[in-house]
Amino acid sequence: MSHDKSHAGRPGREAMRLSDLDLGRALKKAPYETRLADLQHRLRVVQLAYWRQGRAAVVVFEGWDAAGKGGTIRRLTALLDPRGFEVWPIGAPNRQELRQHYLQRFWTRLPHDCEIGVFDRSWYGRVLVERVEKLTPESDWARAYGEINDFERILTNDGIRVVKLFLHLSLEEQKRRLRARFEEPLKRWKLAPEDFRNLELRDAYLEAIEAMLAETSTPHAPWHLIAAEDKRYGRVAALEAIEAALSAGVDLRLPDLDPEVEALARAHL
Repeated sequence: MSHDKSHAGRPGREAMRLSDLDLGRALKKAPYETRLADLQHRLRVVQLAYWRQGRAAVVVFEGWDAAGKGGTIRRLTALLDPRGFEVWPIGAPNRQELRQHYLQRFWTRLPHDCEIGVFDRSWYGRVLVERVEKLTPESDWARAYGEINDFERILTNDGIRVVKLFLHLSLEEQKRRLRARFEEPLKRWKLAPEDFRNLELRDAYLEAIEAMLAETSTPHAPWHLIAAEDKRYGRVAALEAIEAALSAGVDLRLPDLDPEVEALARAHL
């Protein structure tokens, strides 16, 4: 059962809108825990297949502040072998990176064979925060749609799978979660002045997000829109989308036991 909506049309064509998502979907605790455990097991099988077959993948998380990206990433990686994945939390570029092409810092973080790279925010900052905050001239961020499509095409042509998710929630739920962070001492560190300024810029972000979806959802790297109003539902929907995208066309059969290892195990154990 699919819990996300994806658009894989040609860039610039009609794209899925955030308003198309049903934010009323939710999961109760018991079915959530059952489905989460099943998905985490299936993702372990996928990682093993990528490890044995020399495959690589990039998983991109974008979404509103407090939409649940971090919590979903923790559940995505909870049972994976840490030798086979890397999580990259992406913030503002440093002084050296500002002197480079904006994609340079992502090239250096791409996964090697047998690895899955997870990006908590990504190169899409060029057409989101940099556009909305006017950090980049329009001529530059407008050109970036084509540059990003070319970048992702290079990755997929090289055999790297690209899975992109945008976690969506309402303004009311976003404010509720930010309020909860403010009231919880262990979570206050997540808050920054930008979180509150972004609330005032939500309409500008909506426009930028929907332009991003229209221009960069491609057959080789489609966007998956995740309804994240309910945290449990959003986590399961995101992991389902990732597992489906990473496993498509991949031999997921578990490897046979090496006869020599089996003989030694029986002799010694």
